[in-house]
Amino acid sequence: MALKALDIYKILPKKNCKECGDPTCLTFAMKLAAGKADVDLCPYLDDNAKSVLGATTRPPIRRLKIGIGERSFTVGEEFVLYRHDKTFNNPPGIMLRVSDTQSRDEIASVAARVRDETFTRVGTGLMFNGITIINSSKSPQVFAKAVETVENTADLPLVLVAETTDALAAALVHCGTYRPIIHAATRSNYREMCALAKQHGCLLVVRAPDLDDLAILAKDCAAEGVQDLLLDPAPQSLNDFIVRSTAIRQLAITRTVPDLGYPVYLDAARNALRDAYLALGIVKYASVIICDPLSPEATKASLTLRQNIYTDPQKPIQMNPGIYRIGSPAKDAPVLLTVNFSLTFFTLEGYLESSRIPCFMFIIDTEGLSVLTAVASGKFSETLVRDAIKKFGLENEVSHRTLIIPGYAAPLSGRIEETTGWKVMVGPRDAADIGEFLHEEWKQ
Repeated sequence: MALKALDIYKILPKKNCKECGDPTCLTFAMKLAAGKADVDLCPYLDDNAKSVLGATTRPPIRRLKIGIGERSFTVGEEFVLYRHDKTFNNPPGIMLRVSDTQSRDEIASVAARVRDETFTRVGTGLMFNGITIINSSKSPQVFAKAVETVENTADLPLVLVAETTDALAAALVHCGTYRPIIHAATRSNYREMCALAKQHGCLLVVRAPDLDDLAILAKDCAAEGVQDLLLDPAPQSLNDFIVRSTAIRQLAITRTVPDLGYPVYLDAARNALRDAYLALGIVKYASVIICDPLSPEATKASLTLRQNIYTDPQKPIQMNPGIYRIGSPAKDAPVLLTVNFSLTFFTLEGYLESSRIPCFMFIIDTEGLSVLTAVASGKFSETLVRDAIKKFGLENEVSHRTLIIPGYAAPLSGRIEETTGWKVMVGPRDAADIGEFLHEEWKQ
C-alpha cells in the first residue's frame, strides 16, 4: 500500500536543508506521496530508507516509452482508479492492424494513413499512434517483408504479433532498434521471448487469462531481465475485459500485487464487437489498443473519446492566449477580445468565420474560465487586458486602438479604457449575434 505524506515524513531526515529543491521535508514528503518527486533527490537518506520509499512512491504502473523519435508515445505511470480522483496521465496508443497476407500496397496504404491522418479538435491534433503487423501467413520471410514495407513507408511505433520466435526474429532485423512491442510471452515460451526482447531492446507483452498466472509470468520475465512489459489478460468477452482490466488497475495502484504494475494491452481487432472493445479499452485502462482500420466516423468518435478521458476533469480545456486571425485581416480589421475557455473560443470563431468579415481574435488568459465566470471571479480584469496587449504586441498588428469586448464584460469597459488607453466597444452577449453587430457597428 502506498505510504501517505506523514508516513513518508517520519522516514525523512527532517533537516529542512532545501537540497532536494523543496523548502521543507514535509513539502518533499507530499511530493513523494503524489509521485512527483524522486527519493534520490534527498542526499541524507540511507539505502534502507531509499529502498522503502522507492517501493512505495514510484508510480505503481510502470512508465513505458513506445517507439523512437517524433511519433513515440508514453503509456503507464497512472496513480488512480477513478479519473475524478486526480487525472489519467498518458492516453492509450491506438495501433491500426495489418496482416502480412495483405498486398504491399494495402499495407503501405494503412501505414501512410497512420503517418498522415490527423484532425484538430479544441486546438489539438488527434491521430493514431502506430501499426500492428500480424504474422497470419506463419512464414518468417513473408512477415519480414510486411515489416519492411511499413518501415519503408513511415517511421511509426510497431507491434509485432507472431506465434513463433523465428518469425519475430526475422521481422526484428528490420526494426529491432526502434523499440517495437512483441507479442506475446506465455508460460511455454517466455524465456525465448525474453532473450529476443533483450537482444533487440523490445517491449514485451505477456499473455495469460488468469491474473495469478499473469502476475507470476510478469515476475518471471522481470527476473529474466526484461522490465518493459505490457499485460494481455486475454479477455474472451467485454465482461472479461472490464473485470480483468479493472482488477489489474486496482491491484497495481494499491500495490497489493506489484507484479501487475504494468500497462494493459488489448487486441480489439480480434472481436466482432470491435468498436465496443475500443471504447472500453480507452475508458477502462488499456494502454495499447489494437484495432482494424476505422471509418472516418469511428475514427473521430474514438479519438475524441480518448481526448475527453485523458484531460484533467478539474481543469477546463484551454486555448493558448494570443492573437488569432480570422481570414486575412488588414490593419484596420476589428479586434475581438475574449477569454481562453475553449468552448467560448471555438463558438466565437465559428460565428466569425460565418460572418466572412476578416478580423482578429485577441485571447487573454483567464485560466480557462468562461467570460461570465472570469468577470465574476476577477480573472478577467483591466490589468490583465493591458498586460496582454503589451505582451502580444497588439498595437503593432492594427492601425486603430479599438477593442470589442464580450457583452458579459460590459461592467469592465470603462476601466479597460482608462487602463489601456484603447477605445472599448461592447459587443453582444450571444456570439450568434456577432456577425450582425460587426456589419452594423464596425466602421473605421
